[in-house]
Amino acid sequence: MGRYETAKLRNLGIVAHGGAGKTSLAEAILFDAGMIDRLGRVDEGTSTMDYEPEEIKRRISITSSLDHCEWNGHSIHLVDTPGYGNFIADTRACMRALDCAVVILSAISGVKVQTEEVWQWANEFEIPRIAFVNKLDRERASFFRAIDDMEKALGARGVAVQIPLGLEADFKGVIDLIRMKAYVYKDDLSGKFSEEEIPGEYRDEANRLREMMVETVAEAYDALTEKFLEVGELTEAEILDGLRVGTMRNTFTPVLCGSAAMNIGVAQLLDAVCDYLPSPLDRTNAVGIDPKSQEIVERAPSENEPFSALVFKTTSDPYTGKITIFRVYSGVLNSDSTVWNPGKGVQERIGQIYELEGKKQHPVQQAVAGDIVAVSKLKETVTGDTLCAEAKPILYEPAQQLAPVISYAIEPKTKADEDKIHNALHRMIEEEPTLESHRDPQTKEFIISGMGQVHLEVIVEKMKRKFGVEVVLKTPKVPYLETIRGSAKVQGKYKKQSGGRGQYGDCWIELSPLPRGEGYLFEDKIVGGVIPRQYIPAVDKGIQDAAKEGFLAGNPVVDIKVALFDGSFHTVDSSEMAFKVAGSMAFKKAMELCKPVLLEPIVNMKVTVPDENMGDVIGDLNSRRGKVVGVEPKANSQIIRSVVPMSEVLTYSNDLRSMTSDRGLFTLEFSHYEEVPSHLAQKIITESANLKGNGNGAH
Repeated sequence: MGRYETAKLRNLGIVAHGGAGKTSLAEAILFDAGMIDRLGRVDEGTSTMDYEPEEIKRRISITSSLDHCEWNGHSIHLVDTPGYGNFIADTRACMRALDCAVVILSAISGVKVQTEEVWQWANEFEIPRIAFVNKLDRERASFFRAIDDMEKALGARGVAVQIPLGLEADFKGVIDLIRMKAYVYKDDLSGKFSEEEIPGEYRDEANRLREMMVETVAEAYDALTEKFLEVGELTEAEILDGLRVGTMRNTFTPVLCGSAAMNIGVAQLLDAVCDYLPSPLDRTNAVGIDPKSQEIVERAPSENEPFSALVFKTTSDPYTGKITIFRVYSGVLNSDSTVWNPGKGVQERIGQIYELEGKKQHPVQQAVAGDIVAVSKLKETVTGDTLCAEAKPILYEPAQQLAPVISYAIEPKTKADEDKIHNALHRMIEEEPTLESHRDPQTKEFIISGMGQVHLEVIVEKMKRKFGVEVVLKTPKVPYLETIRGSAKVQGKYKKQSGGRGQYGDCWIELSPLPRGEGYLFEDKIVGGVIPRQYIPAVDKGIQDAAKEGFLAGNPVVDIKVALFDGSFHTVDSSEMAFKVAGSMAFKKAMELCKPVLLEPIVNMKVTVPDENMGDVIGDLNSRRGKVVGVEPKANSQIIRSVVPMSEVLTYSNDLRSMTSDRGLFTLEFSHYEEVPSHLAQKIITESANLKGNGNGAH
């Protein structure tokens, strides 16, 4: 691929909800542009862009894939993004690096929640976009319903620049409202078409819609509005200019149509990408901060500026190792050079630079402002990092990560797997920044958190395939706590005689509750040396150790105050160990008298659901002991805010998916601890006792 000047570059994302046809469209674009010689199909597992085994197995995009093509003298960097909620976080990271997007609207199902989400991200990153109504060859397809849905759900102003020629089984091409021509396609998937006059039965509709289009386009800028008001018409060149300006200013969204699977309308869509969507030069300068002075600095998309780039994706390959993918914002990068990572404060050696072509890599000697390229084997750099010229450093802000919504415990299958698990997870987190892992200090389980159950299942499959590590996913144990509602004064006395030196420790404590969240407080009220100073910390330690082990169900005891107020000692037989045991005994005795209760973690949940599912979802939350604290309307959907016990929503993502046909989204975050209702507490205590009885205690 020859080098292109920055004005001829298009960094294009294809975005929408899962199943809208993004990968099929990317496939058709690559085929029509001559990058591939056969049209791959997602449902047959033969597409260029969905090449990971996990994608082929599930017939969905799991990770964004990149390719490029040439069209009308332009170079288009193509990013095919995932649309399912489990994998959409990768889409957000990629959108941070894009200049423009094609949003696919399904002619059958219209706009789903994930399309709303990516549309909002496009607004956030100020990405100009055009819409493509896909699947017009399918039953129940409607072009105008899709535009109507887009305007209602997305708050967008759609302007049809084409209408379909036929529908469903009779769909055979598109009518261009700018040139007033019909493009009739062959039905052999070749993407070849003939230009014809608009058939008589479509002419009135085409004229009416053309008038509406011209009126809308005339609003793009003042001079065009004046010309239209004077003359009542615009030339083809003026319409194209108005479409370009209006699209870049996000005044309206041009809507095109076709069928990616049938390869109809794709050539006209590529023309529109080149005609209406921006090059890197049309975007504002990249803004970052100077890591030394913390002042705001800018970089223009020019080869004469110092080199700067943002890493927006990392993949790991068992053979080539880590592959780092970045967008160049300014300057020039040559193979075999050294760059600076200002976030980590390290130099990185750049070897061969590649352009990505699906799973293949095409070597290039140089990358310029606007290019999206990859390099392998960078040591320190991860997703979200900036690379730049060391003499002129700049730090770009990456896309903010989405918070994980579901957690599972993972258990290695064998000892060998246990040894390799940390390295494999570290590599997976480099690839999937939304993945989080930690060891729960209380349950001792290894927890991984991600965007949904399918996301975590895919992570487990990848760990096995890429790093030979086999683990099992399990529902995590709930980190219950224990506390008290009453107070008691008790004696803990440890006396042991066994010939020779004995053991003697004697303490009196008062155990009382503290306000929720206060933790643990130890008060030394010993006077007159009834317990020597050196033994007092041992009493404290004995109590703390016993509190960790719990009283009811083996969970840590919290929000308690212990006052040590009396005791006695033996000049020969007393020791730190004896007082530690005495403290522990006193604590256990006091717990029996202090009305112990179980506490459970409560989470704040925000659930976004289509209007028609709101009643079901609220009813379901109530059945989970949830309290709905607010509902706020959003276009075509409702945001339900609630507080729910964690134990009730460990597998919520699957349940929400089935309740809303995969159109619901949710986030949760820890809020606080509350008392477990007594009937449930008894069940938890019994289960814990059974586990201990079987020798499977978690502690």
